[in-house]
Amino acid sequence: MIHKKQIEEVLQSIPDPEIGVSLFDLGLIYNIDIDTKTGTVEILMTLTTIGCPLFDQIAGPIRSAVSKLSGVKTVEVLLTFEPPWNPDMMTADAKLQLGF
Repeated sequence: MIHKKQIEEVLQSIPDPEIGVSLFDLGLIYNIDIDTKTGTVEILMTLTTIGCPLFDQIAGPIRSAVSKLSGVKTVEVLLTFEPPWNPDMMTADAKLQLGF
């Protein structure tokens, strides 16, 4: 059985390639949907800026890491800019790491 907490823990281990803070702690992950019948995990995320060219460099490690979890067959990473990301979305740990 796939659990959201497992996926969140995996996402906390994947750093943003430019900032070095985890994608999860930066607040870039908006939603995680799990279909346990098909083994599909859908992750809705954003980037810190609309023009950021790093989506493929971020989505690849997400797909790779989450697909290693037991029961996961497919990982879909979807990009949105609604709502736009802002620093208030970061966890307290991320803010501390970045000096906010």
